[in-house]
Amino acid sequence: MTDQPMKPRTLKDFWLRLATALAIGVAFLGSIVFGGSLGLAVVVAFVAVAAAAEFYSILRRERRLPNELFGLAAVAAMPFAASLYGPYGLTIVMSALVIASLLWHITFPQVRAADTAVTVFGAVYVGFTLAHLVLIRELDAGTELAIATVAAVWANDTFAYVIGSSLGRHRMAPHISPKKSWEGFIAGTLFTTLVWVAVYYVADTGLSLAWLITVGLAASCAAVVGDLAESRLKREALMKDSSGWLPGHGGFLDRFDSMILVSIVTYHMLVLAGAR
Repeated sequence: MTDQPMKPRTLKDFWLRLATALAIGVAFLGSIVFGGSLGLAVVVAFVAVAAAAEFYSILRRERRLPNELFGLAAVAAMPFAASLYGPYGLTIVMSALVIASLLWHITFPQVRAADTAVTVFGAVYVGFTLAHLVLIRELDAGTELAIATVAAVWANDTFAYVIGSSLGRHRMAPHISPKKSWEGFIAGTLFTTLVWVAVYYVADTGLSLAWLITVGLAASCAAVVGDLAESRLKREALMKDSSGWLPGHGGFLDRFDSMILVSIVTYHMLVLAGAR
């Protein structure tokens, strides 16, 4: 089944979006190359806190009352815990958040189970997942692998946007994200996978080409799921953007909805492939 071609966005919108993406890319790549895992943790913590704040704001529109103090504190701590103590550090922070949230729930009778659940889920959804980019940086050949993770998301977002805007006819999920197309998905998947193919030839990761292609395919699927999940959240709250903080992109949650799932999926795919 086909639809009419999707209405192209203006060239001005494209360049504004690209400029914002490049600025973000410079911050991430600079911290990965020159800051090590701790420098990257600073950038990830800033982004994650901003995105989590937007998430909690969206849920408040749905009449949920999350404890942002607990949630945002945990989100800020997770990237640093990952840098200093690895996966065990993330477990410690998550445990502290769950315990604190349960004590909050017990202490205040007006707090509902949904409020406690949203508090914990917001931190997991944004902070826990994004902190896995820091764990990727800690792997052998972590600099190259972390750069590839960021570059793959950038490639996926850019080419899915360009091809989807200009050639997209077959809508992927019209009730959730009307402008997302299968043509854009195919283009995003192709260029995401090419980034990981390039890793095989330019970096000594010890991973096979077949595994790196698999990582690229998994990352592309994760990017789409992350994008659609955030779109669904906004649609439920009758919102177009999570905020207006990033020109051309809306909010931090809008910009990093793909990175959220890509980080955790890529990390586990790399570890499964043999990266240590």
